[in-house]
Amino acid sequence: MPDPGKLTTTVSAKGQVVLPKTIRRSRRWEAGTRLAVEDTDEGVLLRPEPAFAATDPADVFGCLARDGPSRTLADMEAGIMAEARRRHEGH
Repeated sequence: MPDPGKLTTTVSAKGQVVLPKTIRRSRRWEAGTRLAVEDTDEGVLLRPEPAFAATDPADVFGCLARDGPSRTLADMEAGIMAEARRRHEGH
């Protein structure tokens, strides 16, 4: 009798493998999840690919246009404090 904690699957004629539902559910791998496949000494490793490509901050710095002068650090801190006060008053 097979070990109940050990799950198995079969490779199809097309090379497809169905991952057991318990594994997909525990990993939150929904249909359409892209997985990176890595061949290791231990076996085959599946890892979800990131939803977005890695980005270098230098590549996106300044990409959001803004009309008017730049905000100062004091302006930003005042805005954060005003929002914190607004949220705190709502409770």
